[in-house]
This record gives sequence, C-alpha cells and structure tokens, in this order.
Amino acid sequence: MRCGVVGLMPPHPRDVTPETTARLRRHGFTGVSVVVGDPLAVSQEEVERAGATLRDGGIQVAQANARYEVLVHPDDERRQRGVRALQQACRVGRWLQAGNVYVRPGSLNPAGPWTPHPENTHLRTLERLARSLREVCVVAEDEGVVLAIEGGAVSPLDTPERVRDIIEAVGSPALRFNVDPVNFVRGLDDVFNTTSLVHRLFDLCGRYTVCAHAKDMRPENTLPIRIAECVIGEGLMDQVTFLRRFQECCPDGYVLIEHLPDAKIPAARAALDQAVAAAGLRWDGG
Repeated sequence: MRCGVVGLMPPHPRDVTPETTARLRRHGFTGVSVVVGDPLAVSQEEVERAGATLRDGGIQVAQANARYEVLVHPDDERRQRGVRALQQACRVGRWLQAGNVYVRPGSLNPAGPWTPHPENTHLRTLERLARSLREVCVVAEDEGVVLAIEGGAVSPLDTPERVRDIIEAVGSPALRFNVDPVNFVRGLDDVFNTTSLVHRLFDLCGRYTVCAHAKDMRPENTLPIRIAECVIGEGLMDQVTFLRRFQECCPDGYVLIEHLPDAKIPAARAALDQAVAAAGLRWDGG
C-alpha cells in the first residue's frame, strides 16, 4: 500500500519540473494524480515528458484524471463527445504510464458531474453509462490501461451494489473501481457508523478495487442535515478499517489524499500516517 496525493501539482502537465517532484517527496509522497484539463488538447510529447520527469524524481503517476463531457447525457452527440475524450484519456494514461485512468460517471444535473438529479439512477441513465463505458473499454484494453470508476451518493452509481452491477454488466477486465467511502455517506446512519459502510464497500467491490481516495467528513450542527468534508483526522470516517480493507484487496495500490488545499495536505498526511500505524500497517516506499 502506497501513499499519494491529488494536489501539490501545477495545473498543466507541461509545467511539471524537477522541483514538482522534490516538493512531493518532501511531503513523503511516492505517487500523484495528474490532472489533464482537456485530453484532446495535450500533446504526446509534453505528457510523456511530464511522466518521465515525475518518475526520474521518484514519483509514480498513480492516476490520470481528465475532464470530459457527461457519459450519461441523453443527447447522444454530447455523450459521444464524452466517450471520445475519455478514450483519448486512455492514450494519455499510457503516455504517462499511469497506474489507472480515473472515471466519473457524471450526472444529468447541468451543475456538474457530482450533483444530484432525480433521474440519475433510472434504468435508462444506467444503460447509457454502460454503453459509454463499453465504448471506452475497447480503447482502454487496446492501450493496456486500467479504468478506475468512482461512485457516490449523488451519482448514478449511488451505492456499492450499483458500482458492482455496472462493472459486471460492462464485463471488461479494463474496468475497475476507485474506492472513496466518504462519497457514499447518505445520512446520519452512515455518518455515525462508517465502519459498516466501509465493510459493505469492500465486501461488494473489493475484488475490483485498484485505487483509493482518502478523505474525511463530519455532520454540521444544523437542521436540515448537512455533512461536510474536513481534513483527515478531524471527522468520523473509520480510517483504520478503510486502510486495513484496502491493504487486503490492493496491497500494491495507492491511497490518494484529495480535496484539500495544498496548505492542509501535511496535516491530512500526518493523520493518515497515524491511522496506518493504528491499523498495524506501513506504507511501501515512503
């Protein structure tokens, strides 16, 4: 099990330098997520150079994360734009020698891919998602890359059961799972019993898991209920059980700290290190 981060990076791969890798190493990381704003607008040369610079400095590209049109959009032209961009992201992932290519299922809500919509979990939406993923998996298999799809309570993949079902329905060895327990918290029952949620996720999807995002959350003192993300260690997520279950199913995989400004990443890393120690585990390589 290795520790990486979504952060401490310049906004574009062409801006990666040896100082980028030095900064990541100073914070104790061995892997990073490389964000590619538009996979259709980057060149193979600049992407390969970024990947080589990171590797030369002792940093692996744990995950490639591209932006693309919604895979579940009812307008087939827009859905196909998303498919083409994600197919290109597979090529970018190969150029980077990334551990996996991150996939978000999207939403019918025009406000963004991680926003609720009453039809997100309708059968026709899930069928569009499966069709898009099959089209992308053809290219992923050809490029030799792994897709790591994520789910969450506001998305079409709102439960561990739906994540499992979509992976099995697509039926490609290239389609795997990026586990993030905080995303699946739906209410106070989950907030106050994250251990049960973590076990359910890994019991159902552990055999498909290739990467993890580490976050934390806590309820705010309000009515109606509000659940907010926070720095790891300041919330109620059972990080010890999360890390133990990840180690069991993915001992060589990366746990990536995410959704924090750079200034808060050291505190999150320290808390995650404490959880690793409490779990009786250790990080590989750093």
